[in-house]
Amino acid sequence: MRFSSFIYLFGQGLHNMRANRMMTFASMGVLTVCMLLIGTAFLLGVNIDYMVDYLGDQNFVVAYLDEGVTEEDRAAVEAQIGAMPGVAGITYNSPEAVLQEYSGMLGQYTNLQEVFANDNPFRANYQVTLTDVSQMEAVVARLEGLGHIYRVNAPLAVQQLFLSLQKVITYGSYGLVAVLGLVSIVVINNTIRITVFARRREIGIMKLVGATNGFIRFPFFVEGTASGLLSAVIASGIVCGGYYYLAQWYAAHPTNLTQLFGGELVPLEQVWYLVVAAFVAFGFILCGIGTATSIRKHLNV
Repeated sequence: MRFSSFIYLFGQGLHNMRANRMMTFASMGVLTVCMLLIGTAFLLGVNIDYMVDYLGDQNFVVAYLDEGVTEEDRAAVEAQIGAMPGVAGITYNSPEAVLQEYSGMLGQYTNLQEVFANDNPFRANYQVTLTDVSQMEAVVARLEGLGHIYRVNAPLAVQQLFLSLQKVITYGSYGLVAVLGLVSIVVINNTIRITVFARRREIGIMKLVGATNGFIRFPFFVEGTASGLLSAVIASGIVCGGYYYLAQWYAAHPTNLTQLFGGELVPLEQVWYLVVAAFVAFGFILCGIGTATSIRKHLNV
């Protein structure tokens, strides 16, 4: 195709959008609504997954040391724990620090520091933070195999609950995106077919005067692609803009429940490009290619 022909046909496609603006607006409206639903479901799934990850990251393992352990032995144990795979960090709590913590928690009822001034019942311990909650069982087994470790406390049941919940939420949210995507494809394809059917006589006349199939298809492809990309821009602006203000409001109005889930939503800068890229691809494939292929049966004149 010569460049001059390309420019002409491209211009014809844009002209057809204006000439058939009612059908163009209808297809753009359907596509935009479908994108908004898919984008909302995707962002909901991402944030629920993030919240479950945050809750899972709050789990930690507590390794209690034997009584009377020396400073040299404690340092050796600390080095061994820090070198373990799956360990993100460790915090040492002396018996005095544990007593002080619990004394502060129960200060309105009794003074534990006075009660246990000469006989501290608490043991020194290490609070071990994990890089991944799924590593908890393996880390617990390694800790129990170390010397000078009296006992290891780990919320293994909670860990299994978080992993199961994460799988259910991940599959459910992205399954919803897939279902909405399939429904959108059906709805948009039917809208495109109606648009093409309304212009079947125009296609037939062009075919009768000697226009090639490619010559006829290209303006429709341009028209469909432009409609799809415009819909992607509109949907991206609405979804990203709405999500930005929702994230700002969510962070500015903390509650006990929101703090439990991390106190913030996934930052927009971490997801906006995924939303925009998906919308652009969605609009290009469904509208551009869908429009060009939907006129196939009308080319047989």
